Amino acid sequence: MATKNHHGAIPFSMGMVLVTMGVVYGDIGTSPMYTLRAIMHGNGGLATMEPDVVIGALSLIIWTMTLITTVKYVLIAMRADNHNEGGIFALYSLVRRCGAWLIVPAMVGGAALLADGILTPAVTVTTAIEGLRTIEVVHGIIGDKQSVVIAITIAIICALFFVQRAGTSSIGRAFGPLMCLWFGFLGAVGVIHLFADLNVLRAFNPLRGIMFLFDGNLNQAGLMVLGNVFLCTTGAEALYSDMGHVGKSNIYASWPVVKACLIANYLGQGAWILSMRGNPELVAMGPQMNPFFQMLPGGVRIFAVVLSTFAAIIASQALITGSFSIVSEAISLDLMPHLKIEYPSQNKGQLYIPMVNNMLWIGCVGVVLFFRSSERMESAYGLAITVTMLMTSILLTVYLARVRNRTAIAIPFALFFGVLESFFFFSSLTKFTHGGYVTVLLAFAIFLVMYVWHRGTSIELMQRVNLPTADYVGQLRELSHYDAIPYMADNLVFLTNDQSTDMLDRDILYSILDKQPKRAKAYWFLNVSVTDEPNTHEFWVNDFGTDFLFKVQLRLGFQVNQRVNEYLYQIVQAMVKQGRLPAQDHRFSIYERSGHVGDFRFCLIRKMPSTSSDISNRDLAVLKAKYFIRGVCGSPAHWYGLENSSVVYEYVPLFVGTKRQHKLDYVPMPESSPES
Repeated sequence: MATKNHHGAIPFSMGMVLVTMGVVYGDIGTSPMYTLRAIMHGNGGLATMEPDVVIGALSLIIWTMTLITTVKYVLIAMRADNHNEGGIFALYSLVRRCGAWLIVPAMVGGAALLADGILTPAVTVTTAIEGLRTIEVVHGIIGDKQSVVIAITIAIICALFFVQRAGTSSIGRAFGPLMCLWFGFLGAVGVIHLFADLNVLRAFNPLRGIMFLFDGNLNQAGLMVLGNVFLCTTGAEALYSDMGHVGKSNIYASWPVVKACLIANYLGQGAWILSMRGNPELVAMGPQMNPFFQMLPGGVRIFAVVLSTFAAIIASQALITGSFSIVSEAISLDLMPHLKIEYPSQNKGQLYIPMVNNMLWIGCVGVVLFFRSSERMESAYGLAITVTMLMTSILLTVYLARVRNRTAIAIPFALFFGVLESFFFFSSLTKFTHGGYVTVLLAFAIFLVMYVWHRGTSIELMQRVNLPTADYVGQLRELSHYDAIPYMADNLVFLTNDQSTDMLDRDILYSILDKQPKRAKAYWFLNVSVTDEPNTHEFWVNDFGTDFLFKVQLRLGFQVNQRVNEYLYQIVQAMVKQGRLPAQDHRFSIYERSGHVGDFRFCLIRKMPSTSSDISNRDLAVLKAKYFIRGVCGSPAHWYGLENSSVVYEYVPLFVGTKRQHKLDYVPMPESSPES
């Protein structure tokens, strides 16, 4: 269990460092499996790997990790937390008051990161399973049959998404020791092979990377090589997003160790490449030659493939948990529809969203079936995340300049990282036609959902009016006693998003009084609020001085099952016991004692544009799209445990202006024509 300090943050502990290793570093921790391979084959293959080429490529990797992951994210971005939560939407919530336009980079960056989260499990797991072919015995069994690799990959991905409901903390404790073993293995293997050619240590000089980048004789790929170099730091944004799951202090403590192991492995691979660049057998393997696996002895290689498979699964975990955090933040900002969120642990930051989990699962399986090989996936990998990093830099610049009032830091930050990440972005654009269009299309689809939901909500807010409940007590009392209309229920319950104590949404009053008068013995207007504590069970009631009209705030802890009907039954019992509500005894019941509580009917309001609403065709299309998305994402009846309750959906028109109607003129009815 991850306890929090008095600031609400998860404090440093060796146990949480272990969870951090298992949750946060999977994506960036598996980058040695494919980064140098991608650079090498993008530059012409093993035969072209001259010392200056290898040292220059290693220098670009080391300084990319240092500048983007360490400086930008660990040292700067992680200080921009929203109540200890990280990620691009948490950052946006800190700067949103600085300009309405900032919603655009937030939505673009969030959509790109979620799209990248679909590709990451596919590429990392496929790369690890393809490592089986480097084992002679296994290769003799499966040969070059990619269908076997695909089947194993899909089975692993299915298992990974199935265990997500166990929660981040449980998964982190299970994966943490394996990830510690993985990084220890990376570091040890790298150091051992480093002695094959100690010249690779010159890669710590950043000038070697710059010289390689702009030397056309050495770098056959030109600036486009940065698209492959960028693969070494793709997990940096997920690291920021996962901050709320593990606490920033645990990331600060573990990142230096993780980075040292990664750099050691890259240097070891580089030294091995230099010692083997003249090997004709390895040169003949072409794109299938992966230095990460090939540099290992046969006996160790089996262990490496198994361990890398687990590491690939953990890499996927980092993006999945990050995706849960991103979607949760988007929901709170009204950028995505309300979804059912579960909290498997005692930490609110560790959450599980079933629908997001299922969508990612389907997407990952689809990507594996579409690309079918890690080489093709790598061609598409990284493009979307460069977009996210650019958008994060924009928001961080505004945060430093406007929120922290450090313009002297914000301007150099914007210039340096804007130029650096623009290089990475434009170099990654070459991946578009090689499969990058898949992540771009995924990102665009997610962005479209965010835009539709945000714009649709804005249109609805244009017509939202909260009215003083006290002004309508007289009408509601008269309706409650109006015998000409039959009772709809003893307790008519409306779920509302309004948390005020004495106001009501006009649409609720319109539903009760105008749409179809609804007579009840008691009217309940219920708002459910989720607290930051796990086990809160509280409520308050405003009865407006009546015994039939109640506005209720139900405050539940994030781990509490939101069975609204059960809690409302308790509230009605309490009101009856206190004498604030007349007893609702039933003459007929299968129970010996009814508890003086009558029946319930829940009314859920649904807004719909009317034909007389004065809105543009574009906004009308947006609203229709929003309501379609809302229908796909499920019903509040399911979220609040009302599946077996009596639920009525009431559709009310949006009062967004009114089109001017032509006035009808009365004319006498024409006389019937005489019979011929």
